[in-house]
Amino acid sequence: MTAPDPTGEAAAARGADRALRAAARHSAGRLTAVSVCSVAASGAALAEPAVLGHTLDLLLRQDPAGTRWTVWCAVVIAAEVLLDAMTARLTGGVDARSTARLRRLGLSRLLRTAPHQAARLSPGDTSARLTAQATTAGAVPAAVVSAAVALLAPLGGLVALILVDVWTALAFLAGLPVLALLLRTFARDSGASVGRYQEVQLAMAGRLVEALGGARTIAAAGTAEREQARVLDRLPELGAEGRRTWRIYGATMARTSALMPLLLYVVLGVGGVRLAEGALGVGGLLAAVRYAGLAAGVGAVTGRLAAVVRGRAAARRTAALFDLPELPQGERRLPEGGSGTLELQGVRVVRAGAVLLRDVDLRIPGGLTVAVVGRSGSGKTTLAAVAGRLTACDGGRVLLDGVPLDELSGEELRREVGHAFERPALFGEGVADALAFGGGPAPGPEAVRAAARAAGADAFVRRLPEGYDTALADAPMSGGELQRLGLARAFCRAGRLLVLDDAMSSLDTVTAREVERALARDVRPGTRLVVAHRVSSAARADLVVWLDAGRVRATAPHAELWRDPGYRAVFGEVTGSAGGPVAEVVAEAAAQTVAEPPGREAVR
Repeated sequence: MTAPDPTGEAAAARGADRALRAAARHSAGRLTAVSVCSVAASGAALAEPAVLGHTLDLLLRQDPAGTRWTVWCAVVIAAEVLLDAMTARLTGGVDARSTARLRRLGLSRLLRTAPHQAARLSPGDTSARLTAQATTAGAVPAAVVSAAVALLAPLGGLVALILVDVWTALAFLAGLPVLALLLRTFARDSGASVGRYQEVQLAMAGRLVEALGGARTIAAAGTAEREQARVLDRLPELGAEGRRTWRIYGATMARTSALMPLLLYVVLGVGGVRLAEGALGVGGLLAAVRYAGLAAGVGAVTGRLAAVVRGRAAARRTAALFDLPELPQGERRLPEGGSGTLELQGVRVVRAGAVLLRDVDLRIPGGLTVAVVGRSGSGKTTLAAVAGRLTACDGGRVLLDGVPLDELSGEELRREVGHAFERPALFGEGVADALAFGGGPAPGPEAVRAAARAAGADAFVRRLPEGYDTALADAPMSGGELQRLGLARAFCRAGRLLVLDDAMSSLDTVTAREVERALARDVRPGTRLVVAHRVSSAARADLVVWLDAGRVRATAPHAELWRDPGYRAVFGEVTGSAGGPVAEVVAEAAAQTVAEPPGREAVR
């Protein structure tokens, strides 16, 4: 079992409290209104026993002023009810705003951090933190105000009870130490239990999302029951922690509920004795009992305290998103007319203690197509991410046309550096929206179609029920079709640098060749960095960067590198007499028989 980390827990608590304070400042005006209404309602509640007692004495004496004081009784009671209603309405608004603030902050950090940082949290875990946990945490600012103001009525009632009759007040005070001990024990025990409950809840949410994402694999493997058992494996633990929390809450409420009536009976008994002695009138006895009831309301603070405890525990879970580091950006722009020259100077990348790239020095002249090859784990995807500023390097720097990428503005960077991935995610209502997705001005319909033609996607998109207007949910696609749409999206917004991270792995050889031709001729000219696994892709590139264990082993044209047996071994194929894997040579020959498609205008 991993030992608890007090330092980490303390840091998480501080981060959570900072976020809650920021949420409170965001709704400062409404919180002030909640405080004012709550204080006014407490004032009305404190005035009510005195007014009722005085009115009762006047009516018993048949004093003419009793009628006027009866009206005042109605006014005080109506004011208390109205102020309580206003407090409830304002509290709901504050809870909603605070929750929205926490969600926006968490989502903003999640989207502004490097992808590898965001990937540390599972999708289910992240979803739970942004929904249920953020909702619970968002109730804290108003709950703190409510709990603080809730003490005013009991404290004011106690002071008023002392002023009405000191002996009845002493009888009530005798039971307060027991009540204080109950509340202190509740806060301590429930905080730990709620924290464990939420931790187990997040873990189960993560497993559920994993199972949903792999539904086809689970169905194909026939392991549905096993996955169900895995997702629900910690359900007994969740149930145990939930029952423990409610036992703590129920035990505290039961003891408090038993203690409060007992104290009221004691106050009533002492007040009766004082009434018999003539030291207290009927109205005074009524006021004393009502003020004792208000003072006994300190037990009701337990519920509000429970909300604060739950909210702070939830805020610690949500704070993991707030602490994600943002990927730094600058404000510079690239020089006009740059060719897309890419330079890596002493780049070093470390993740979880493992060195993924070590001291990489590389200069790629603008306008070239460069293939990045290497065995699995050699650092190809990391190099692509660093080159496109999807992640920061831990040492060295990356420059595009002489400007360090970390000094570029986010808008400039994403306008001039494009990406396509092995498993692209599509966003938008329809196919056309997905292809036009990105920052800046949206490309027109013709530009979208030209990009789709360049990526070999136009034909199958036109066959969809509504063509380019087909909803994504109604457009089932194969892996190759999905990759072609991802390429089309990248082509649609191609800048001076285009990074293709294994973005053609699902395309057949003929289609891949057609896409490469279109990329060279129909897409805006610029530098292409292609993570390649096929020997044919490396052969067609102007230059090949050969990575080995995070280092650049060689940089040269494919034909020159092919003479090295270690380079040939990267592709893991038996070589034929033509200087490449047999399967690739045959496919290449077939690709060459495909007629050149007619020329098109360049995308963009």
